[in-house]
Amino acid sequence: MAFADNVKQLPSVAHLAQLELRNAAGEVVACIPNQPGKAGSLAVYAALAAKYGRIDAAAAEEGLALFAEHTDAARAHPGSHPNIDRLFHLIRSGEALEVKLTSIT
Repeated sequence: MAFADNVKQLPSVAHLAQLELRNAAGEVVACIPNQPGKAGSLAVYAALAAKYGRIDAAAAEEGLALFAEHTDAARAHPGSHPNIDRLFHLIRSGEALEVKLTSIT
């Protein structure tokens, strides 16, 4: 299935302003805002966090499948898809990231 189709199957993120990813030290290592061009990544990461409780290697594997054709593009052009590159890193490193969701107020 294509990425756009996968995103349609995920829970809505309309209520979210952003998602923060934190390392083991509690430091924010990335933020995915709810804005055009980022909302799909936000939906993927939010769904993975809901299912796994954090973004670890297992969540990252599922995330790569959800990103579909963009995963292949990220493999071919490292740096062009940082939210996918992060998933590759988590699989290689075995690290995990905690997720903090911020709702729109």
